[in-house]
Amino acid sequence: MAEIIATSLPSPSSSAFAFRSPLNGSSGTQNVAWQRTGLPFQEIYAQRSKLSGNGVLSNNFIATRSSKKQVVRAGLSNDEQTVKTVDSNGAGLRGKLKKVVLAYSGGLDTSVIVPWLKENYGCEVVCFTADVGQGSIELEGLEQKAKASGASQLVVKDLKEEFVKDYIFPCLRAGAIYERKYLLGTSMARPVIAKAMVNVAEEVGADAVAHGCTGKGNDQVRFELTFFSLNPELKVVAPWREWEIQGREDAIEYAKKHNVPVPVTKKSIYSRDRNLWHLSHEGDILEDPANEPKKDMYMMSVDPEDAPDQPEYLEIGIESGVPVSLNGKTLSPATLLSELNTIGGKHGIGRIDLVENRLVGMKSRGVYETPGGTILFTAAQELESLTLDRETIQVKDTLALKYAEMVYAGRWFDPLRESMDSFMEKITEKTTGSVTLKLYKGSVSVTGRRSPYSLYRQDISSFEGSEIYNQADAAGFIRLYGLPMRVRAMLEKGI
Repeated sequence: MAEIIATSLPSPSSSAFAFRSPLNGSSGTQNVAWQRTGLPFQEIYAQRSKLSGNGVLSNNFIATRSSKKQVVRAGLSNDEQTVKTVDSNGAGLRGKLKKVVLAYSGGLDTSVIVPWLKENYGCEVVCFTADVGQGSIELEGLEQKAKASGASQLVVKDLKEEFVKDYIFPCLRAGAIYERKYLLGTSMARPVIAKAMVNVAEEVGADAVAHGCTGKGNDQVRFELTFFSLNPELKVVAPWREWEIQGREDAIEYAKKHNVPVPVTKKSIYSRDRNLWHLSHEGDILEDPANEPKKDMYMMSVDPEDAPDQPEYLEIGIESGVPVSLNGKTLSPATLLSELNTIGGKHGIGRIDLVENRLVGMKSRGVYETPGGTILFTAAQELESLTLDRETIQVKDTLALKYAEMVYAGRWFDPLRESMDSFMEKITEKTTGSVTLKLYKGSVSVTGRRSPYSLYRQDISSFEGSEIYNQADAAGFIRLYGLPMRVRAMLEKGI
């Protein structure tokens, strides 16, 4: 049976508490120390079930906890505390991992995760950063930050071309749009990042991967389903689902205690995610769906009211459902998208305000900027109006809904999505041609479409006479097509 003993010290603001109990069934003892200031007796007593051994609280002390497996040395001086964990097997507070690859951004959360992983899992931490077009500013000084946080190294991979070619363009070809508006910017980026993390884990000999996604969002699912699909043997650590850090202030305090330089960048009032396809905004006033976004929130596009007073025309070249050129100039996937982002942003193209259903069950409100993506989606769909017949478009649009849902839910490497992708590739193999678009103050309108595989025949569609289409044939077609309706009406009238 454990007991707590309180003892008065010379300082009127100090007390000493001794906590005694058997050491997890062993013959040894534990001495556990708490910081003295501001810790009420009730809180000590409430935490007795978490501990075994002897605890002492005082102004200045050195205390040890010993057992067969672990030794902890703690020292307190006034209000400061330093804790170092050592294990005979190298294990941390929560277990033992050899090496962990962490998805690293350089922000406060991921900077804190580095020492947390080392403390809790006794592991080496390799930070990984994917360049998916988030911008050079976010990539500056990352190696120095990572190593200052305690990482052994930082691995950076440029994934921009792979991201656009192998993830964005397949979604574009499929016509995948989630809940009528969302062009899946974050959803498409997570699997390419997670796939690269699995590869890095293999390269450096890691036995685990970690991410900084919260337990309320979609990204935790997207990362982990990719890990499961590509290497089910990797262990996955998600600190936000384990640690006691509740917010920014807790994270800053933890960083200070572990001598981690706190990022000095100004904290945005919005939660943002940026890549080559889009920029998302969440949080602050956007959490109330009734609030209009502030004009200065946007970063990729100008307000349509402030866009040029003259429209701009451009031509998008497409081969087999995939964009290949801008104004007759062939460009790489990432370069093409980057240029369209600049052009579309100048004209205020691609802003959407969406209340969406998250995978984890709650609704969320987000504002998205997707200038280049909006232009490409418009062009691709318009070209299909020439190259696909009615039944094919209907089936493709039906499958596109499921395709978008799977991408949103992180099932990129699911055999069903891969099978649907094969269908989309086959069905759009003749979707080749060009589309001319007009950009003007936030709108994208189509002014021309051309394709060598166009199913549109002017000689058939024209109001002029045609040898292929005999207008008199329509009478028989209408009688047959309308026969079910005619029979029902005859029944109702007793005919």
